[in-house]
Amino acid sequence: MPAPYAAHRAQLDSILRAWGMPAENAAITAEILSWADLHGVDSHGISMIPGYDALRRNGRAKMDAQPKIVRESPVSALVDGGGGLGHVPAHFAMSTAIAKAQQAGMAVVAVRNSAHFGAVGFYTEMAAKAGLIGMGGTSASGIQVAPTFGKQARLGTDPWSFAAPSAEGKPFLLDMATTTVAAGRIRNKANEGLDCPPGWVLDSEGQPSVDPLVAKEKGGFMTSLGGSPENSSYKGYGLAAMVNILSSCLSGATLITDPAHTKKPQGMDIGHFFMVIDPGLFREEGAFEADVARFCGDLRATTPVDPAQPVMVAGDPQWKNAERRMREGIPVGPGLLRQVRQIAQASAAEWVLD
Repeated sequence: MPAPYAAHRAQLDSILRAWGMPAENAAITAEILSWADLHGVDSHGISMIPGYDALRRNGRAKMDAQPKIVRESPVSALVDGGGGLGHVPAHFAMSTAIAKAQQAGMAVVAVRNSAHFGAVGFYTEMAAKAGLIGMGGTSASGIQVAPTFGKQARLGTDPWSFAAPSAEGKPFLLDMATTTVAAGRIRNKANEGLDCPPGWVLDSEGQPSVDPLVAKEKGGFMTSLGGSPENSSYKGYGLAAMVNILSSCLSGATLITDPAHTKKPQGMDIGHFFMVIDPGLFREEGAFEADVARFCGDLRATTPVDPAQPVMVAGDPQWKNAERRMREGIPVGPGLLRQVRQIAQASAAEWVLD
């Protein structure tokens, strides 16, 4: 039975506080996780709780970590995440970038010593809501993707996001993994005992598979965006390398190719990257937003192949999901719900989803 958004968010907040996360940090983290589920990004919401619980129990993520700026200029900052989950340091970093861009016109903030931060689109939308262009990316903890022509995992899902404010209200919002699909979508298939569609994963010999466990437990790999060299997987591979250069090389986070990456005593030392630009550097007030709205409208007006499936632009599916789920509730698969309930009970967290 789908749960109301408020209950869904309250359940996340309850579990995080039971784990020892300060109330303010738990509220921010729960907001980001529930945003993902509300907008249909089910791979980055409540489905992350089992993985975060494992990090916590294994001493890989501090629940009471606080981010801090360790290097700064009027247009930049380097943030240390403190070895905790990435949501709070990423939120702090993007807030810092927005404040600096509002003063200087643009800003870049990098984060190191962090962990998984949820859906990157949440953070770039923060910039768009402030009337600014936002870009962001993150390195990954999981080493699950082989470079094109490779037979050894060297990369993660390494997502990238771009958001731009629009006069129509809702921003253009691109949020994408540099793999064919996000790892969480494969995990969700495994949670429910379902096969993956062809093209999502390869086995240990580099052959196509539909087994959702093959990439995590059986020595296989996720595919780079494109799926195969013949379908231009080098483009996804190149984008993943770009994201790692901006997120890790710039911040000083451990490189995903470094054997020490998964052996840090606290956290995974993931790096994040955020860039914010004020359109007012280039255009009169409102002109940029008007052009974004017109451009997106022109794209939506394209004659569709199938009249039942109109052309959309990045962000449209998320806004539609959010409207529907705010009205009808947020669904959680029974397999995942059982796992989350067990974690809540073990943590003595209040259960509010029934």
